[in-house]
Amino acid sequence: MTEDASVLRQDGVGEPDALDRLWTPYRMAYIRGENKPADPSTQECPFCRVPTLDDDSGLIVHRGELAYVVLNLYPYAPGHVMVCPYRHVAEYVETTDEETEEMALLTKTAVRVLKDVSHAAGFNIGMNQGEAGGAGIAAHLHQHVVPRWVGDQNFMPIIGRTKTLPQLLRDTRELLAGAWR
Repeated sequence: MTEDASVLRQDGVGEPDALDRLWTPYRMAYIRGENKPADPSTQECPFCRVPTLDDDSGLIVHRGELAYVVLNLYPYAPGHVMVCPYRHVAEYVETTDEETEEMALLTKTAVRVLKDVSHAAGFNIGMNQGEAGGAGIAAHLHQHVVPRWVGDQNFMPIIGRTKTLPQLLRDTRELLAGAWR
């Protein structure tokens, strides 16, 4: 890079340098544990609270009879959704056969919709159960559906520990909800 002042950026403190920055302030809320219940035994579960909101405010893509599809507030990739049972259960083995079937059908539909609207080349689908299993909110079961593209894991998340998202969550919710119908 040249030393030309027109290409210099501010470092966030006021000193010009030649680095580009992608600010992702929403990640700080995740790091601080905001919206995560301090005590899992309380009724502060975000996955129980979200269905009480309207679809736009709750980022709900689709409501089923026993489960719903919601955008991840801290997505790993654009279009990252979660399939959650309405009932507050922590483990997959605690779901009823009907809940299991509906979650599977909603997951299949989520893959189809994401493939149609985003041309995803692949998907990561899975559940993290329990704190040791990597669940951010272990008290309420949720299945992740993460769209993937060839080459989508560049230096940003690996070295920079930053995810870049090209679209606002509400815009993504609107796109997916519209395609769901």
